[in-house]
Amino acid sequence: MDATLPRAWQALGIATLAFSANFSVWILYAVLAIDIQEQLQLSGFKLGILLSAPMLSGSLLRIPVGIWAEYTAARTLWIWQMVLTLPALLLLPFISTYAGFILIGLWIGISGVSFTLGVRYVTDWFARSQQGTALGIFGAGNAGAAISFVLLPIFVHWLDWPWTGPLYAGGLFIMLCIFVGLAPKTPHYVPRATSPWREQLIPLRESRVWRFGLYYYFVFGSFLALIMWLPQYYMQAYELPFAQAMGFTLFFVTTSSMVRALGGWLADRYGGQIVNWSVFWVCLVCLFFLSYPPTTMTIHGLERDVVLHIEVNVWLFTALMFVIGIAQGLGRASVFKVLNNYYPQQMGSVGGMVAALGGLGGFSLPILFGLVQDLLGIASGAFMVLYAVLALCMMVMFLAIRAERFRHAIEDAKANDFFRDEV
Repeated sequence: MDATLPRAWQALGIATLAFSANFSVWILYAVLAIDIQEQLQLSGFKLGILLSAPMLSGSLLRIPVGIWAEYTAARTLWIWQMVLTLPALLLLPFISTYAGFILIGLWIGISGVSFTLGVRYVTDWFARSQQGTALGIFGAGNAGAAISFVLLPIFVHWLDWPWTGPLYAGGLFIMLCIFVGLAPKTPHYVPRATSPWREQLIPLRESRVWRFGLYYYFVFGSFLALIMWLPQYYMQAYELPFAQAMGFTLFFVTTSSMVRALGGWLADRYGGQIVNWSVFWVCLVCLFFLSYPPTTMTIHGLERDVVLHIEVNVWLFTALMFVIGIAQGLGRASVFKVLNNYYPQQMGSVGGMVAALGGLGGFSLPILFGLVQDLLGIASGAFMVLYAVLALCMMVMFLAIRAERFRHAIEDAKANDFFRDEV
């Protein structure tokens, strides 16, 4: 699109609020999981599966819904998404088994589709030169997680924790009414896809799309995973009380979410690839230190033994998490800016695929965290997993950059008749 439409900023504001409300629902288990784990006596692996249930359904549904949004107004689909999420929240107080919580979690996961619908809705309103900034502001709706970390401990203090479900249903219903009343409809002259839906899948054959999905797997998937894992990590590794663990996690979530708008602006100004590469290097350094478990070494000297104790204390840990959160926030915006550069007319289908792969990080990583913790008995095993994922991302990006430079060199050589035939 060459020009920003009238009422674009109103559409962006309402979309960001709606995404915040839905995101707070999507990560509801991140706060409730501690109570559920105590009630059902879950292992780290089972806890990981429970935390991952909403992420799985929310991620997989992003692909078909993203394609659907190319043909039907994203605003209409978004309304139905919120309507379908409400019953799951109302049923939460009546669930008492592990299987029941898994099923309700999968149902709650419908709220995760809101990101794909919001991306499709927002991109219809803004000029290409403002897409990074607009998507960055919209993505700051991740701060909706703060709603859960602030309000849920208060609700749990006054009510039995399962009854937070109906309270959240009330809040989501209010957001639904606001959205219906204030979110402007996309003008009829904005083109929608008319080709067969199978053609929307053609870009998904390109390795570039999967490469962007891998980047988003780290910057967004690990963000989701850390939201769900950090409260119990603080309580296990540092023996903090529930309120303090929630406070530190809230700090991570809020700061990481609010800088996303800055990430979109930086991607518009300097290019998404530069932002992504910088983000990965910063996270790699931080994860190196976070991966190191508390260690006591005894050095046998000539006259006496020297005992060294190496540990990342809670304040250094929080500082490193703050840096990682900032970097991930910048990276989440820059990935979608680059995506929009390549696929501006297919942000529903292609954006849905990339968002799905990122969301699958929120599904798979908590399970891997729990599995590694159970196998090694080391709390920092979660950061070892993230370090390995990031190393893979950086290797793929490095090879992709080299391949792209080589292709440009070949094209320049051909343009200058370097390969002309000789008789």
